[in-house]
Amino acid sequence: MDRATLEDLVIRFTDAFNRNDLDGVMGFMADDAVYEEFTGTITRGRDAIRAAFGPQFRGDFGKMRFETEDLFVDAHAGKALIRWICMLETKRGPGGWRGLDIIHVEDGRVTRKLTYAKAKIPLIE
Repeated sequence: MDRATLEDLVIRFTDAFNRNDLDGVMGFMADDAVYEEFTGTITRGRDAIRAAFGPQFRGDFGKMRFETEDLFVDAHAGKALIRWICMLETKRGPGGWRGLDIIHVEDGRVTRKLTYAKAKIPLIE
């Protein structure tokens, strides 16, 4: 996969999160993908990852939107780093936090999504 193709895949992957499109997100994931949450929880396999994403896509935490701040792509290694701000709208008010994902891609599918964040809980203003 060349650099432009990998960059486009990461952007479309993020856009699916912002559309709140769980099927779209899962369409990028490999069957044996690994998702490591910023809490340290590790989830393996597409079905288990879908279940782990459930609360977010149901809106349990409020409406989320990821605004990309930086995107670094290493096409040779099949990896990308995307730094974002997660903007959150809740009943208590707006909030958010900064974080990043390290995304591993093989054969056009996300095999690992490693998430890191600067907050243990969302920062509500």
